Amino acid sequence: MRTALVGCLESEGYRVLTAADGAAGLGRAVKEKPDLVLLDVMMPRLDGYALCAELRRLTIPVPVLMLTAKGQVDDRVRGLDAGADDYLVKPFSTDELLARVRALLRRVQQPTKIPQVVRLGRVEINLPRQRVVRGRKEIHLTAREFAMLRLMLESPGEPVTRERFLDVVWGHTSFPTTRTVDMHIATLRGKLEENPDEPRWIKTMHGTGYKLDFTKA
Repeated sequence: MRTALVGCLESEGYRVLTAADGAAGLGRAVKEKPDLVLLDVMMPRLDGYALCAELRRLTIPVPVLMLTAKGQVDDRVRGLDAGADDYLVKPFSTDELLARVRALLRRVQQPTKIPQVVRLGRVEINLPRQRVVRGRKEIHLTAREFAMLRLMLESPGEPVTRERFLDVVWGHTSFPTTRTVDMHIATLRGKLEENPDEPRWIKTMHGTGYKLDFTKA
């Protein structure tokens, strides 16, 4: 896995540092201060949860993407509670991995300026006022639906994973399922899309999550 990741990332122009166990990885992260840490959970000497928690205890702000075969909700919650920024369950595609890497690096290097007003066809969304209108008709969105829109706007051109929706919009204490995200997306489409069965704006990224195509007003 480590060798494959090195080849994949170096082919995209990244400089890659590796470590064979958690203790060595922690030492390299503290010394080298990388732009991003790809962190496996099951490692000798120090597992990924403990390593991530120690990075956060040392106030090292590096973004952490956890890679693991553990895909249960409790495992994801434990990783996110330890301080991980995103979570990718094995097996995964290299395209998805690289998309997550780009999204995390972009979030750190170039904080996204969220537009105040966006348009989805005839629908105008005013985020500061939390107001949505189609023509002269106002459309009611819940606070959670606005939070989902904001999260997608923070990642322009990149999908937001179902797990990240759960982490940011629902939090760690409510324990919803990814099906909850799908149901809320369906509701959003019903309110915002001209034809919810053939969505133009809120796109499904199969195997990953959802992204929002929009234009600034």
